[in-house]
Amino acid sequence: MDIYRIAFIGHREIYGQYRLEDRIEDIIREKLHTKEYVELYVGRNGDFDISVASATKRAQNALGNQNSCLVLLQPYPMKDDPYYEKFYDEIWYPIDSKTHPKAAITKRNQWMIDNADLLVAYVEPDRKGGALTTLKYAQKQGVEIINLAEVEE
Repeated sequence: MDIYRIAFIGHREIYGQYRLEDRIEDIIREKLHTKEYVELYVGRNGDFDISVASATKRAQNALGNQNSCLVLLQPYPMKDDPYYEKFYDEIWYPIDSKTHPKAAITKRNQWMIDNADLLVAYVEPDRKGGALTTLKYAQKQGVEIINLAEVEE
């Protein structure tokens, strides 16, 4: 089976969330129509991640989820994981459990990029933080990028 992998990263706080969700859903629907199987990698660290999960579920409800999997990538096990199991198709812990908690999110984000065919991001160039660091890492790795913050300007 040919698996197409999409990673999603963005700022913890975003504005215009509903309009952004529509754009995310359009991208997901297009990939579900054109790819054999799609894995969607997302964290649970803020507004953008929640928007991605919501848009993915709407697309899966409309088109079916037989050729997609919404994967919550956690940097380490968390107390809310049993609750998340009801919403996400799968929960993965892709990094070594010996990774220090302060480095775990960065390592998880690098894993996402290292395993993605496409990065869909919402990263404003003047805002510092983990999302910008991950976007720059993706650029260095040569991953295809759609930065929705740039499209919006």
